[in-house]
Amino acid sequence: MSVPSPDMKSLDVLRADGPTGDDLDIALDHFLAHRKRLFRIAYRIIGDVSGAEDVIQEVWLRWQLTHRAEIKKPGAFLTTATTRLAINVIQSGRHRHETSADPQLAELGDDSAHDPLLHAERAAALEAALALLMARLTPDRLAAYVLRKGFGYPYSDLAKLLRISAPNARVVVHRAQARLDSDRERPVPVESHRRLVAAFRTAAGTGDLDCLVRALVEEDGAHRSARRIRD
Repeated sequence: MSVPSPDMKSLDVLRADGPTGDDLDIALDHFLAHRKRLFRIAYRIIGDVSGAEDVIQEVWLRWQLTHRAEIKKPGAFLTTATTRLAINVIQSGRHRHETSADPQLAELGDDSAHDPLLHAERAAALEAALALLMARLTPDRLAAYVLRKGFGYPYSDLAKLLRISAPNARVVVHRAQARLDSDRERPVPVESHRRLVAAFRTAAGTGDLDCLVRALVEEDGAHRSARRIRD
């Protein structure tokens, strides 16, 4: 499905009425250079043109208020900001009331795209999404959320993995969902993030969840078996 082109009218207003100066001109140039890609990322996560456009406007406002001299890679900063804001939108109570959408983690992990740009966008969005989940969720909630929301993992299998009852597994997923609405975050170890991203891509591409389960169990720090759990 093709992504609708974003409306540039609101950005033109910001260009005309916003603060002036060389620094802001440079900031706007950086933003415009990445805007279409950021819009596609937001649209892919939210699935709504208006919602994606709102995210892009919020990213632009935040970009203006950021100490840009400290940002070495504007494209990476803008991609991460867009992904986080888009995930926040779909976790909001209003959006959950209007739609049943969740972060399309499995779709983001699909490496089958032949378009190099689309492939790079999915990779960047997946990395940012998993980093956000790792920053906001405890290890057990991270495992429950990723496996359930990303791959439809049965609650009975989550219960076995976490060594809790099936009803409690549902509670863990529910609490993970609620926890994502918070803005409190913890540091994310680079190596743990890299390992989880690689395992997620393997699971999304092959359907084999063994590597992903092992990565999530190791992240939990518990001495659990990483054996495959079958229905």
